[in-house]
Amino acid sequence: MAAAGAISVWISTSTPTKITAFNSIPRICYPLKLSRNGIYPLSTFERNGQYEQNLTIKAAASSSVGSAEYTEEPATKVKFQRSLSLPGCSTSLSLLGTGYREKIFAIIGVKVYAAGLYVNDSVFSSLDAWRGRSAADIQQDPSLFNKIFEADLEKSLLIVLVRDVDGKTFWDALDEAISPRIKSPTADDKSALSTFRGVFQGKPLKKETSIFLTWIDPNKMLVSLSFDGMPSSVDATIESPNVASALFDVFLGGDPVSPTLKASVAKGLEATLK
Repeated sequence: MAAAGAISVWISTSTPTKITAFNSIPRICYPLKLSRNGIYPLSTFERNGQYEQNLTIKAAASSSVGSAEYTEEPATKVKFQRSLSLPGCSTSLSLLGTGYREKIFAIIGVKVYAAGLYVNDSVFSSLDAWRGRSAADIQQDPSLFNKIFEADLEKSLLIVLVRDVDGKTFWDALDEAISPRIKSPTADDKSALSTFRGVFQGKPLKKETSIFLTWIDPNKMLVSLSFDGMPSSVDATIESPNVASALFDVFLGGDPVSPTLKASVAKGLEATLK
């Protein structure tokens, strides 16, 4: 997500409207006359017969433009695009719900990241059996989430960090959740976990880093990191049904690491399947 910035702009007043410059610094001129005896802001002064004022304009973050295209996760204030086009996906994916991950340090809850689940809209045609169900019923029904996972359609989890995290620390926490869900890991599972770990090792993950975990199908995942918005490429391909299933269960299974995400997804499903 692009952060807001500040741009220094000089406004010069003169009779004609034009763009001018002093000392190679561009100024914007507009037709406004000020009295020499007038009271000007402290940042206004005369140079070369023109009155100049230095202003600072806030550059709006990309997430604040076109707010209707974004959904804000309320606890972290992270804004999620309502539709994403990701590397490796055949079509755009739609946001189904958002939540956050909290870790407890010395009895204090610390928010680590916000997360949003995106799905291929075609998945809804396979969920007719759950039409008219309440969010509470949906949230407690593992068969519905299994149906979403097993659908041969893309889905993606976008994680946006809300604090700096070392890559190894992030992976260790994720691995602690994934590994117990794989009871008897095969050689392929171990290789996939090693590849997965390699994406994060040695990388300082700064606040606002985006991590895209995309299931192409139930057997294959793509992992992408982006430090300034949308990813342009895939950092790793994970080919292991057990790892793919375990990761989905980490977030949407019976004991999710982000209960708020699963609850939000359930509400999204209720609204879509009403």
